Amino acid sequence: MYAYLEGKFTMKNAAQVYVDINGVGYELNISLNTYAHIESLDKGKLYTYLQIKEDGHTLYGFFDKIEKEIFIQLISVSGVGASTARLMLSHLKADEVSRAIVQNNVKLLESVKGIGKKTAERLVLELRDKMNKATTDLTIPATVGNRLQQDALNALVSLGIARTQAESAIQKINHTSPDINNLEELIKKALKAI
Repeated sequence: MYAYLEGKFTMKNAAQVYVDINGVGYELNISLNTYAHIESLDKGKLYTYLQIKEDGHTLYGFFDKIEKEIFIQLISVSGVGASTARLMLSHLKADEVSRAIVQNNVKLLESVKGIGKKTAERLVLELRDKMNKATTDLTIPATVGNRLQQDALNALVSLGIARTQAESAIQKINHTSPDINNLEELIKKALKAI
């Protein structure tokens, strides 16, 4: 329903932020990682997830899309609620959660309060393949850092090309033709390089 909210941060603490948008205040639950990013800001944009339950509506805010995507994946697992997912994203960064799941690092997941061995194993079992094939910008290396290259990477992955192959092709094109500034041209050259 709400993709993001952008406005003034009128109240912030480690668990919540109030975002004022034209005189309307929205209360968002946030992770410690999001708080660390916005702590010194007076205003900004937070990506949101609206949870609708019988007893109320709750908005969750995230500093970036990656954290939001990981949150959504986490709550899709039976036994992992929004509070537990937010706790995980407070204890570990989004990329650390993703890496732990992909690499079957149950011990790291268990280090989060409220995550037992069975839940950690279920997270790995249910999410490892999804996170391996994710089309979000979870593992873009520093050499593939600009918007054009990220868009090209996402396009290639959505075409069914393995992320590692796509990253490698884009890096190769970036090295041989660093002056490309057209998305279509970059995608075509990357497809030929694969």
